[in-house]
Amino acid sequence: MKNFTSCFKEKKFLRFFFNQLRINQTDRYPEFPFISLCGKERNYVRCDDYPFVFTHVLEKDNVKHLAHNYADGLLTVKFEPEKIFMMPESGRVYHPAPDRVGSIGLVRSKLAIEFSGKFTFDHGENQPPTHFHFEGVTYNLDRNWFFEVFKKNTKIKLCNTFKHTL
Repeated sequence: MKNFTSCFKEKKFLRFFFNQLRINQTDRYPEFPFISLCGKERNYVRCDDYPFVFTHVLEKDNVKHLAHNYADGLLTVKFEPEKIFMMPESGRVYHPAPDRVGSIGLVRSKLAIEFSGKFTFDHGENQPPTHFHFEGVTYNLDRNWFFEVFKKNTKIKLCNTFKHTL
């Protein structure tokens, strides 16, 4: 039998749990913006920011991906360097995530620190970065995606710690 802690160390369980994760569209437990449907079980989830946490960059089939939620290569999204978004007020870094979880994922602090040295701030350090340098390429950063997603997903605002800044 597995307890809560040991389940979160098993990568196959993490893949299942996070593949089932969705925005909570039910009328039950509205203080929990996310739900993971595991058979008959309903796991209601609340977080400080976003439930998808990108942990590291990896390569799959010659394409860069971001692994998320500590499941290594079992949970990944295609890395879009031009869509890295850093919130200057908090220093948190974000990247697009699947639509079913609100389209925004948080970049783990360790990876965010690694990315931070690759930013250019054309409008000053109190504003979001304008460029990201990755593997010899300089990307013009698209900041609009973040704000557009945030505006349309009112359910996920409950878990976002910087909602007052937008």
